[in-house]
Amino acid sequence: MKRIYSVLVENRSGVLCKVAGLFWRRCFNIDSLAVGETEDKNVSNMVIVSSGDRRTLEQIEKQLNKKLDVIKVKTFDETESINRELMLVKVRYNRTNRKDIMENCEIMDAKIVDMSKTMMTIQMCDTPERVQIFLDTLRTVSIIEIARTGTLALLKCSEQGR
Repeated sequence: MKRIYSVLVENRSGVLCKVAGLFWRRCFNIDSLAVGETEDKNVSNMVIVSSGDRRTLEQIEKQLNKKLDVIKVKTFDETESINRELMLVKVRYNRTNRKDIMENCEIMDAKIVDMSKTMMTIQMCDTPERVQIFLDTLRTVSIIEIARTGTLALLKCSEQGR
């Protein structure tokens, strides 16, 4: 099972280390972690995706709520939220595969953001699943470098009343 934790924390030095330490000490897995300031510069939002059995996922939520620097913990699954991930991927291309790469970009709504005579950098912002599908289509070409943000998530608007 996967669970998404949207954790509002105080925007101070060491808070990320404390939260990561919680996962490390208890051998919980972090599948994805993204952190950024909210509209209030004193508060950051950590979006943590973790997987495990029901008991483990409940334990993660309880342990996060015990942390002093944690303001609020919201948990939800992928069906209750809007999820996005940003990926930049640099590939080497040649005359024979250039058109295929560009067609895949068009089909998957990815954008070529930089290009030289032999390489291109492609940007894609979509669900983690679609980002992975696009990445799989690029396995036939020479991938030079990949940077991914990790999952960002917000509860769907229709679920806000909970």
